[in-house]
Amino acid sequence: MRGFLRKMTSEVPEGGCNPDNPIKYFLRLNDEAISLNEHVGARISFNFTGKIQCIECGRATKKSYSQGYCYPCFKKLAQCDLCIVSPERCHFDAGTCRDTGFAENFCMQPHIVYIANSSGIKVGITRQENLPTRWIDQGAVQALPILNVMTRQQSGFVEVAFKQHISDKTQWRKMLSGENPEVDLAQKREELFEEIASDLDSLTERFGLQAIQPIGNAEVQTLVYPVLQYPAKVTSLSFDKSPEVTGVLHGIKGQYLIFDTGVINLRRFTSYEVSFNPETEAGGNEQESQLSLL
Repeated sequence: MRGFLRKMTSEVPEGGCNPDNPIKYFLRLNDEAISLNEHVGARISFNFTGKIQCIECGRATKKSYSQGYCYPCFKKLAQCDLCIVSPERCHFDAGTCRDTGFAENFCMQPHIVYIANSSGIKVGITRQENLPTRWIDQGAVQALPILNVMTRQQSGFVEVAFKQHISDKTQWRKMLSGENPEVDLAQKREELFEEIASDLDSLTERFGLQAIQPIGNAEVQTLVYPVLQYPAKVTSLSFDKSPEVTGVLHGIKGQYLIFDTGVINLRRFTSYEVSFNPETEAGGNEQESQLSLL
């Protein structure tokens, strides 16, 4: 099987996931989705062909920018602008947005502020339709939505307030070490609300009472990943360093494949053309029962 890599897709089993029924992952090559859970415990390999193709315009490129774009698209497209990763820097009101249509459909829409337990407690923002995928992509084992906010920029201002007290980043090495003790996210939410009360008051005074609303009935979501074994030492693998990545697949978490030889973030190599070669398939109830959150 060969094609251009896309971000892995995932599904939470109906009724929620647990160690015996973890999140389901699918490898994406072009438009084809290939189930990966059945290969956990088996030897698989990827071979990079040397071709990289922009996910927007399709042109060949020597380097992938912003997870899949060629340089011209990276410089031109609104979804590649700096304000996407730093939404508080939105410049739509200044009239300098790269694409007002994109902004109206993406940035000027309601967003959710959440806290999650990935490599520790972190804050993040996303749109409702991106949940729980956003949490899964970050390798969170627990997550809780806490605020509804009217626009992406406003959610960015809220996130900045939270960042004075907790991180907005996932430490990927720690996330892949499996060191994620359960925390009381509901209690943490209340503590954080007290710590940023003055910041929230300032923002609601600026944007209006309806702009930022607490989510009072949300429940903590627990996420379990298809992992047989976490690495004792996290070693990064890269198609840029070696065209072949191979080994026994020990698990999948976030956008990472965990091999006995190291870990690779497939999302980083979006738009790379690879061949996928499953040498064997893992099977049997004994292996399936070992899938656990460590």
